[in-house]
This record gives sequence, C-alpha cells and structure tokens, in this order.
Amino acid sequence: MTQTSLDTSAFPPDGFGAWDAGPPEAIGGPIPEGVESPLLFVGPPDDWPDMASLADVRLARALPPSSAAGYIRETAMLDIVWLTAAETAEGETLADIFAAAVERECNFICETTLDALDRVEAAIPAPLRVQLLVDADPTDRLIALAAAKRTRHGVIHDIARDDAMERIDRLQEEVARISRLLGDLASQRAALPGTPTAFAPRSDDFVDYSGQVRSPPRDFAAVPRSFVPEERVIERQRAKAVRRVLRQRRMREQYFPADLFADPAWDMLLDLYAARLERQPVSVSSLCIAAAVPATTALRWIKTMTDAGLFLREADPHDGRRIFIGLAEGAFDSLARYFEALEE
Repeated sequence: MTQTSLDTSAFPPDGFGAWDAGPPEAIGGPIPEGVESPLLFVGPPDDWPDMASLADVRLARALPPSSAAGYIRETAMLDIVWLTAAETAEGETLADIFAAAVERECNFICETTLDALDRVEAAIPAPLRVQLLVDADPTDRLIALAAAKRTRHGVIHDIARDDAMERIDRLQEEVARISRLLGDLASQRAALPGTPTAFAPRSDDFVDYSGQVRSPPRDFAAVPRSFVPEERVIERQRAKAVRRVLRQRRMREQYFPADLFADPAWDMLLDLYAARLERQPVSVSSLCIAAAVPATTALRWIKTMTDAGLFLREADPHDGRRIFIGLAEGAFDSLARYFEALEE
C-alpha cells in the first residue's frame, strides 16, 4: 500500500504568488503509472489536513482556487479534487472549479463553514460526486477520502476500519432501517381507519361523447363539510405535535449525554415534516442544525437520505445561491400515516 506525505517545503514562502498550473511533477515528483488516486489540493497551504499520510493517494499538485479549473481540464490523470475554505472563493471561480471537475469526472471533497454552506451547496452541480465537510476533524476527512476513492473505483480501502468505516456502516444500516419502516407504514395505508379508496380508472373501451358533461375524478369519499375540519387547522395542530416531539428529544440532552440518543435521520425527518405542514422551506444549514449532530455528519445523512429517495433537493426560486431540502412524497405520506396511527 503506497503512502504519500506532503512535503510542505515545496510551498512558496509568499503563498500562491509563485505558483502556476504547471505539470503534475511540480510537487512530489512524476505520477507513476498505476497510482490509484492522484489528488489536486486547492487552497492555502496552511489548510492542508493535519495527517501524516494518505493511503493510496498521490498528491499531484497544490494550487490556489484561481488556477485550479484550468489545471483540472489540462490534466489527464486526476481522480480527486480537494477544496478547502470554499467560502473564500469568488462565485464564478467556485462554479468554474466544480464545472471542470464534472467535465473530468473527478470526485470532489469540499470544506466550508456552516455560515457559507447554503451558498456552496447551491453552486454544486448535480452530476458532481462531492463529499461536503463543515468544521471537519481528521476522522471526518478520512471518511470523506475513503468515500471519494470508493465511489471512483468501486473498492473500499480499509484506511480507518476501527472507527471511520464503522461509522459509515452504521449510517447505511440506519438508513436501511428507516427505509423499511417507512415502507411498512406506506403498505399499511389501506388498513388504517379513514383511508380513502382509490378511484377506479376508466376502461380502455370507454368513449367520451362531445355533449357529455363529466366531473373530474376525486380520490376521496365526500362527506358533509360541517364534519370536515379545515385542512390548515389540522396541519397546524399536527405541526405543533411534531415540534413538541422535537423539543422533548432536545430536552433529554439536558440530563443525558447528547450522543447517547443521537438519531439524526429521524430528527431530520421530523423537522422536514413539521416544516412542510407549516409551509416553510428548509435550507441545508438549517437541517444540519436540526439534526443535532456535527454538521459534517448531518451532511452525510442528508446525502444518504437523498440517495435513498426520502429527501429532495429543491432550488430556491428567489435566490439561486441557496438549496432547500424537502420530503419526498412517499416519505411525507408515511409520516402522515404514522402520526395518524399515534393519534388513534
């Protein structure tokens, strides 16, 4: 297993002033054939992660953001781009780096602050395979690096099996459990009291007549309006109940260690459900806070839940620099049935 450490003496004393998008061998020697993951580091030298070595990774070059996009496009062998302090890059520069990584099919590791998370997230194009880090510790960085290499090559390199990879395994198992739970709740929909019968579709040989007046099909049984509570009243009551559950979960942390009951996936599901009932959008940074875990951990959960089809990414129609996270229809329906069952 090849190990590569960064020779900090290669960095110019005056920062990036003496650097340009030169050949890959400018730092660390030429890239030999067969190296699995050549990596481009983008950011100030002081931001390089404090790790003694990176297994199976070869540092190809370290550049400032202004030179990164051109280098990515001109380099034939480049697997991973690691960008630190993304919030300091200009919007056009950041977008160009992301676009170049998409063109070259590179994996991406991006570090930023929680305050800038929404702007950076909104700039990331959908095709880019990116690991987002917020105030990351060395373990978080190792997890991101392992995920970037695994996605690229389809092979898991066991660089931190004792802790980091175990955390990934637990995360995947928990998402699978939640997916099964929501699927079970959705399958029980017909068995719950008050569940409407679906409208039967017309047969293929049905013929409409030009003079015929027909009301549109409805997927509910009509009842006297006096017996039907206003929809908004029900939604507000349900939202208050969900917020109450979230407050109770946070109160436990006053008496027990916070990580003892950590369940970020459920906390985020509840927060998104309440927000939809309240008809309020939820930004990525807000959802990270609601998860009650470190932001980098919350971002991994958001990605996993999105990949599982439970969360949806939605662009802010009024501000292109921000992305909202919403519940998929299936997840919303399952949560609605869950709370209906609790109220019986």
